[in-house]
Amino acid sequence: MPKIIADEWMTLDGVVQAPGDPDEDRSGGFRHGGWHIPYFDDLSQEWVVEYLNEAGAFLFGRRTYEILAGYWPNASEEERAVAEPLNTKPKHVASTTLTEPLDWEGASLLQGDLAEAVSALKEEDGGDIHVIGSAELVRALLEHDLVDGLNLMIDPLAVGGGKSIFPDDGALRPMRLVRSEVTTTGAILATYARA
Repeated sequence: MPKIIADEWMTLDGVVQAPGDPDEDRSGGFRHGGWHIPYFDDLSQEWVVEYLNEAGAFLFGRRTYEILAGYWPNASEEERAVAEPLNTKPKHVASTTLTEPLDWEGASLLQGDLAEAVSALKEEDGGDIHVIGSAELVRALLEHDLVDGLNLMIDPLAVGGGKSIFPDDGALRPMRLVRSEVTTTGAILATYARA
């Protein structure tokens, strides 16, 4: 039975918004886009490739899907280690605004209620389903108790506000640390499983 694993790049204060580019997501007046790039090193790149290869499939929200689908199908040969699993494995997209057929090969829209559709995915045969980025989607999955694990790269900086994956609902969600490493840039690579 597949597990749902959320893969996130995060600041010390829990922000996941716009890690890769200044213009990635300026919603809410966020002005620190691209904060993650200085913290990426060889160890964190190996970690990313590892979780991409471990995935049986991927699950994205609309915005993350559009960003990744616009880049990875045309990635350079040097980026093959990241591009290959993203381009060849099944991709499920949670969106109420996109319509099928989706442009990225192997991508399909989830149908109906989000919690019911993801619960159905967890009943299928296959490897774990990794959610990359997709803060709003991960928050909704956490609210419905559908996230089984977290792969977090926690960068040593605070940005003072922005989107988080964690619901602000007062619920306790205990996790168990499975693995951790510290990168050369001081970021923490931490894998958690539901306790």
